[in-house]
Amino acid sequence: MNAPAKTEDFAATVPAGVFAETVTSVTHYTDRLFRFRMTRPAGFRFRSGEFAMIGLMVEGKPVYRAYSIASPAWDEELEFFSIKVPDGPLTSHLQAIKPGDQVLMRKKPTGTLVLDALTPGKRLYMFSTGTGIAPFASLIREPETFEKFDEVILTHTTRDVAELKYGFDLIEEIRNHEFLAEVVGDKLRHYATATREDYPFRGRITDLIRNGKLFTDLGVSAFDPAIDRGMICGSTEMLKDTKLLLEEAGLTEGSNNKPGEFVIERAFVG
Repeated sequence: MNAPAKTEDFAATVPAGVFAETVTSVTHYTDRLFRFRMTRPAGFRFRSGEFAMIGLMVEGKPVYRAYSIASPAWDEELEFFSIKVPDGPLTSHLQAIKPGDQVLMRKKPTGTLVLDALTPGKRLYMFSTGTGIAPFASLIREPETFEKFDEVILTHTTRDVAELKYGFDLIEEIRNHEFLAEVVGDKLRHYATATREDYPFRGRITDLIRNGKLFTDLGVSAFDPAIDRGMICGSTEMLKDTKLLLEEAGLTEGSNNKPGEFVIERAFVG
């Protein structure tokens, strides 16, 4: 594994038109998951829920992958939540970064998991598996989310219980934040499930939707296009199955150009 480039020899290799930012902190959750934060370029703007192309110089060439920005639009730093892929072109190197290292980022963020792509509603579901929680980490720390919706339900499904910790850390951070705690109040609900270990809530989120357990556990009615909105980010299979379940309930997919009742993010890392 090649170590990430250090600041002193990095500047000369940065491609034109690309930001080079400094890692400020790294947290390893499991042998598969880690979070890192880095400086935010001056003048860099994005909407909470969007993703950016981030990368490293690997053997003299830039390697990029799409990463949802996990920090909200108001944050002074940028946060990312990543899987560790042993043979991944980028993540096999990215997982070795340390504070002080440099990370590349292209200048234009984009994405469909933004509030503007949804029509007005009362309850917002955020369905995530694995690192798919990242864009929702941004949105649940965005005050506008709670101005637009009376109830926000974040679902996070992982294989192992340990992989749920990032989500619980986020909720704890919000509860203890000086202004977010008041803005969010009791509007945010967190529904975490594991698929491979015993846990109070166990199973794939799509199965829990199909058999109605999700709604029973939360004490809410089944999907209703008049009030419910959805955002989906996770594995390819989960995206497809959750999309089908929402469509069966009468919800229509939206986009930046044509807002609808649910939206999907199709960007992945590797």
